[in-house]
Amino acid sequence: MPTNRRWVLAARPQGEPVPEDFRLETREIDASAPQDMVLIRNRHLSLDPYMRLRMNDEKSYVPPYALGETLGGQTIGEVVASGSADFTPGDSVIGSGGWQDYALLPAKMVRRIDPDRIRAPAWLGMMGMPGFTAWIGLDLVGGVKAGETFVVGAATGPVGSMAGQLARRAGARTVAIAGGAQKCALARETFGFDEAIDHRDPDFAKRLAAACPDGIDLYFENIGGAVLEAVLPLLNDFARIPVCGLIAHYNESASPADASPLAKVMRQVLVQRLHLRGFIVSDHFARYPDFLGEVAPLVGKGEIVGLEDVVNGLENAPQALIWLLAGRNRGKCVVALD
Repeated sequence: MPTNRRWVLAARPQGEPVPEDFRLETREIDASAPQDMVLIRNRHLSLDPYMRLRMNDEKSYVPPYALGETLGGQTIGEVVASGSADFTPGDSVIGSGGWQDYALLPAKMVRRIDPDRIRAPAWLGMMGMPGFTAWIGLDLVGGVKAGETFVVGAATGPVGSMAGQLARRAGARTVAIAGGAQKCALARETFGFDEAIDHRDPDFAKRLAAACPDGIDLYFENIGGAVLEAVLPLLNDFARIPVCGLIAHYNESASPADASPLAKVMRQVLVQRLHLRGFIVSDHFARYPDFLGEVAPLVGKGEIVGLEDVVNGLENAPQALIWLLAGRNRGKCVVALD
């Protein structure tokens, strides 16, 4: 019987997570797969900011983790036992395998991938949920048009970098917002942004305004906080804002309750007829084949690139998530379990 290591939620974080909020458990598991199930040996684990929300005991778009529950997340792995005619041992697959060595999943919730076509970790980043989030977010607000000014925060992460590259291919002028000189250089040199502004700069708001002399037509929102405050005065009439996350608030001990910024946003939405569209990517997975059909050939030819920050060892997953939430990653955060 194989031995399975798994990380569970030991305590609910108060503000930023700490190592004591996680607990590593080990147990033997059955190596077989019942009918319509597949047993997967996870090889790579995706770490994403939304995981922090699930550690709170409050209502959100995903249910919270229970104390003692295995932490969830997408994984790339190999089928080791199959109760489905659709999969055989040795198949490379992606599914919600969680923070553990082995996962028993319904076959209908697993998808086969080709790691020879595109490297395995990229299926968790630019070809996975984050890349699809960027693609569907732009689609939901009417896309981005040639000549427009496009701005995105966390621009070297998997969502921001994909959104920026798609906007640039559409002919937009692209402005990256990132944390630190190194990430700003990465945004320009690796992902092709026209401008990159450091949100840690004391003159951030002025520098952003200088980088957007014609205002902002499309702002891809995944940060919130001070970045949103700097963007708001620069929005053009009829500007569009797809909203997929607010990472600046994820480590707050309680839900943000400052009514003043919210009132300001809503007034601006009304007066300038802004298109503000919140979305959860899981509502749109039926469109994932369309995304693959458009983006996979571009990735295969190197016309769209991605960057993974790979942390080695399942035992290091909690610290990697803590670093991710603090903005210490340079690209998509992936844990190589072995």
